[in-house]
Amino acid sequence: MQNYRAYWQKMFVFDATATRVQYWWAVIINYIIVGLYAFGTNQSQYINASGDYQMAWNANSMIFALILGLVWLANFTIRARRLHDTNRSNWWILISIIPIIGQIWLFILLVLPSKANDRWPANQSEVH
Repeated sequence: MQNYRAYWQKMFVFDATATRVQYWWAVIINYIIVGLYAFGTNQSQYINASGDYQMAWNANSMIFALILGLVWLANFTIRARRLHDTNRSNWWILISIIPIIGQIWLFILLVLPSKANDRWPANQSEVH
């Protein structure tokens, strides 16, 4: 839970690192929470066969869109910190623009072990 709390508290921190544990626990918990919320509030009915979300204009949909926006931003920054932990620039996130291969490549970069580096010596738990 400490890693998940740090995930939200460090939502705007780009100049640090995040270990594999700090990254993956936050991502897994978010998938579970967003999935439960989507099915619990019946937001899953708006996901069509191609996987796109076609939002209805009601209160639950607006809250769901806000949650998705916050999770996207927090995931973006923790991905940057995770890439820093592997001694790579956060610009590597843009590799995901390439269809299929880019997503696979980014996934591989995110599961690589930590490397010692001088560019980002502080972990997200050490940043205030």
